[in-house]
Amino acid sequence: MAASESSPRPIAIVTGGGPHVWAIVNAMTDRIGPVSVVLETPESKKQLLLGRARRQGWISAIGQLGTMVLSRLGKLSLAGHAARLIEEEKLETEPRHDQAIIHVASANGPECLKAIEKIQPGVVLLAGCRMLSKDMLAKMPCPVLNYHAGITPKYRGMNGGYWALTSGDPQNFGTTVHLVDAGVDTGAVLKQVRGQPKRGDSISSYALRQAAFSRDICVEAVSDVLAGKLATFDPGLPSRQWYHPTIWFYLWTGLRTGIW
Repeated sequence: MAASESSPRPIAIVTGGGPHVWAIVNAMTDRIGPVSVVLETPESKKQLLLGRARRQGWISAIGQLGTMVLSRLGKLSLAGHAARLIEEEKLETEPRHDQAIIHVASANGPECLKAIEKIQPGVVLLAGCRMLSKDMLAKMPCPVLNYHAGITPKYRGMNGGYWALTSGDPQNFGTTVHLVDAGVDTGAVLKQVRGQPKRGDSISSYALRQAAFSRDICVEAVSDVLAGKLATFDPGLPSRQWYHPTIWFYLWTGLRTGIW
């Protein structure tokens, strides 16, 4: 992809990182211009477990942690599939040597706000980071968007692609770019795109597959905001928040349906 003229105002992406995020960052750099990345330190497994236990109870939290561990092991054992996906889709899944990166402890902390104020972006895109508080959002100097790996509002929360498939709703295996408000993926929708998983895909590779067909909508949404064309639409779908599947649900569903 040929690089276009640099955008009039900088672009900031706030993220916890990951191959699928870098694929989007690099695509945006090629098509819009340089991007500044604010990279947060991911929450520890202990923090995640305690937070989920408070919200959903210990049984669900431990079951979800089991699936997360299994998914991590799956990424290692299915590394060959991921490598083929990356090659076929021409994804660039590592930060480039000249990528501007600011390291912060949390996307929802004062260091992140200080970084944003220094960058003075025309738009902030969140991708796989902590939720921003209402107070943090109020201090942002520009529109804040979120890249969500699911079709909202029907598949808010975690693993939107997986839940669409296991719900018998494969036509909503897709992603959304939306404005950020204080809710969980409840902001007004800017762009959506739907795709299909391919043979060998699983919960370990859905994020990469979705990123592959979502690069265009991320570029389009950010470009529209920078051009002052902020247009939202109502997808006309019911709203529900989803969480990580528990290990027992994941295994039973996989054995019964072949959806992993």
